[in-house]
Amino acid sequence: MTEKKRGKALNLGESRILIAGAASLVGSHTADLLLEAGAREVILLDNFAFGSMDAIAHLVGNPRIKVLRADLMRLPDLLAATENVDGVVHLAAYMTLGFAQTPWQAVDVNIRGAQNMLEACRVNKVGKVVFASSNAVYGYGSGIHGALVENGPFHSEGAPPAAILYGVSKIMGEQLCRQYHQKHGLDYVVLRYSTVYGERQHYRAANSLYIMETYDRVKKGERPLLPGDGKDTKHFVHVSDVARANVAALGSTATDIAVNVSGPEPITTGELVKLVLDYCKSDLQPEVKPDPPDTVRLTSGGAFHIPHELAGREIGWQPEVRMKEGVERLLAWREAQEAG
Repeated sequence: MTEKKRGKALNLGESRILIAGAASLVGSHTADLLLEAGAREVILLDNFAFGSMDAIAHLVGNPRIKVLRADLMRLPDLLAATENVDGVVHLAAYMTLGFAQTPWQAVDVNIRGAQNMLEACRVNKVGKVVFASSNAVYGYGSGIHGALVENGPFHSEGAPPAAILYGVSKIMGEQLCRQYHQKHGLDYVVLRYSTVYGERQHYRAANSLYIMETYDRVKKGERPLLPGDGKDTKHFVHVSDVARANVAALGSTATDIAVNVSGPEPITTGELVKLVLDYCKSDLQPEVKPDPPDTVRLTSGGAFHIPHELAGREIGWQPEVRMKEGVERLLAWREAQEAG
């Protein structure tokens, strides 16, 4: 067997790292962890169309933090931002709901925006790129079952167009990374996130939004809604585990590879609702109410799971936060926000 080529491992203590899409759930937690790892400087790049200063307010004023307003669609912005940068974590993207609402902008940002960032990294000889992809690259619909391993096919039968468009945009982003590696030697690692949730949660996701919607209903004394029989499968990963994966990828010698970043185990919708009810100490009973036809829900239906063993071998990562702990941490944060 041919030994896999290894790439550049960044010494974080000597590195300047840029996070694109930094004013976000994943971006802010990744910045926290990079500072803990001793990064020389962390550049928080965002155009603040969706990102919020609230997510990074605790970082402002840190001498090793630089906040930069810039746009992925403007290559000159990215060329200036990546000058003398050692590594880039590319998070900036539209999610599935964006593809349902504003598909033109979503296609531009997720594909041309990624290409612009890679071109800026090529020009400025950035050492390593971590590209945030998604388990959406496996598609959706009735054809999904078993283990969704990294070399698996794409499924689209019966899935909403927005979900398919999002998945395809991530496939194209991954392949642009491969092309820049093959043609220009740019080292990269693709991380295929499952649905990310956790403290500093926003209301723009699909599955993670369901946690917040359920909590909001229960706190108002309303029965939580189940879109089906409660047995459909959801795949989550806590944001702290995702941040660790981003940092591990930067510090590893892995390159030219895509790995799953998933939680310890899948969960059903019924189990998820019960976690929220238990946290709220509520005896409300769920109400079965199917989603309208145009509702976007991800990674639902089918007996499948998303293994992460390859990430363990390639970047030395595995998840730590189980779903019960993660939901409790998220809802405790939410309560603190309400109290504050």
